[in-house]
Amino acid sequence: MQHTAAEIDMQMKKYLDSFEKVLYEEDSQFLDGMKTRSLANDDIRRYQFWEWTQGVGLFGVWKLYRETGEKRYMDILISYYERQLKVGLPAKNVNTVTPLLAMSYVAEELKNDTYMAICREWAEWIYKDFPRTKEGGLQHITSDSINEGELWDDTLFMTVLFLANMGRILGEQKYIDEAEYQFLLHVKYLADRKTGLWYHGWTFKGDHNFAGAFWGRGNCWVTAAIPEFLAMVSCSAGVKKFLIGAWRRQVETLVRLQEDNGMWHTLVDDPDSYLEASATCGFAYGILKGVHMGFGEKAWADNALKAIDAIMEATDEEGVVHQVSYGTPMGRESKDFYKQIALKPMPYGQAMAMLFFMECRKFAE
Repeated sequence: MQHTAAEIDMQMKKYLDSFEKVLYEEDSQFLDGMKTRSLANDDIRRYQFWEWTQGVGLFGVWKLYRETGEKRYMDILISYYERQLKVGLPAKNVNTVTPLLAMSYVAEELKNDTYMAICREWAEWIYKDFPRTKEGGLQHITSDSINEGELWDDTLFMTVLFLANMGRILGEQKYIDEAEYQFLLHVKYLADRKTGLWYHGWTFKGDHNFAGAFWGRGNCWVTAAIPEFLAMVSCSAGVKKFLIGAWRRQVETLVRLQEDNGMWHTLVDDPDSYLEASATCGFAYGILKGVHMGFGEKAWADNALKAIDAIMEATDEEGVVHQVSYGTPMGRESKDFYKQIALKPMPYGQAMAMLFFMECRKFAE
């Protein structure tokens, strides 16, 4: 079904209006785990609303501000950051970097020295002191797991985009070069040569891809991160060509695996796994962005736009997106692990829907 720009704008407003509700919604499961598994043993309140789940949502709000210039979007961001700075920032890891992506843009936009100083400190930490795997990969250390020697596909969106953006803002080519290298290394170990799909992770302690799962949301971080990265910084010609090729290989397979209603499964190649909204939004958003940037086939935009009605159906009257899988650790032994992850509204579900519908808006005009 075709939708007008006005209809899409109305849907985006609905997502934004409900965003703050899920942004400050307590995640009791995560907090209970942190009481016994926190690596830093610091105040767990610092993690309560400062994790990747919030960070992806904040990036969506920033994009809305950049697209529209509406002050209320910036107010949401400032209110969030001021509140969190009073609580104190958590220990540094892959996931606690994520809220800084939007902060770096806000710092640049407002010339906010306090925000920029924080971003400078964390960017330099990533460059110099971030735990590494063999070959210099960013080890996927989280708030409660060391994950020694492990590369996860999430890392590119959660941490590497921020490092690249700080390289752009500060004119630090070393940060951009490092971001390029991380993208290349993750392609090397996570992208499947037969399908172009991405495995959730790789471990140098055994040299394998764990359960060998093509997890939906993990794949969508890549579908979105590559266009975002290429739009953010000027890469060397060879790296740009390589990343576009990896992106196209993935999308070629994704469009074949899309269901008739426009959604994708949580295991993208397993039709017996449930349909999942955040991955669907991420795939559609990344595909539309790639097409808009000129390196995706125009026909792929039709595939992405097929998801609009399904995502609207998964959205309740208050604008909360359902059919979203909870935060998902590594499936280390069985692909069935991913089928058991609970479905519940999460901030990143709202964010991915906002990002998707923002890209839809460009095709509706």
